[in-house]
Amino acid sequence: MPGMAEGFHVLLSSVPQIGRVEWIGVRPARREPMIVVDSVEACEGRGLTGDRFSGGASSKRQVTLIQSEHLPAIAQLLGKNRIDPALLRRNIVVSGINLLSLNGAQFTIGGALMEGTGPCHPCSRMEEAFGPGGYSAVRGHGGITARVLSGGIVRVGEPVSFVRRSGGASEKQNELAL
Repeated sequence: MPGMAEGFHVLLSSVPQIGRVEWIGVRPARREPMIVVDSVEACEGRGLTGDRFSGGASSKRQVTLIQSEHLPAIAQLLGKNRIDPALLRRNIVVSGINLLSLNGAQFTIGGALMEGTGPCHPCSRMEEAFGPGGYSAVRGHGGITARVLSGGIVRVGEPVSFVRRSGGASEKQNELAL
């Protein structure tokens, strides 16, 4: 049914909401505490200055993002009032835009252009950070990974905006964006 497939492509080609950067953190080294910052430089093909994951241009995990609206759900699943974003080990917390809609898409975040490259699944560190059940509580709420296409400064309070679907978005990325 070509009509249905075309309809999905039309739906995926527009994300009218504009999000907002709520929190930024970098991981200086493996197992080290996150450093919370008000702004950070996103470097093309490398990631965030000061983050241990900044690396090669082919890396799909240069930056990790999580949706602010998911933090209360994770907290509730853990039986807590709130959780510290630093414990989730994601770089940027955003609000007001569905991050899954940015998977397989290009988007601006502050002065940088990024591309959503896939879901950011939780790791076993969630059990260490939150205790038994931490991993399961974050499943489905872990956000997305991204690569930096064009560098710039990202600041708390700045907008997050959809630009366009990536030409190389895989069927799996498009499926996850639905």
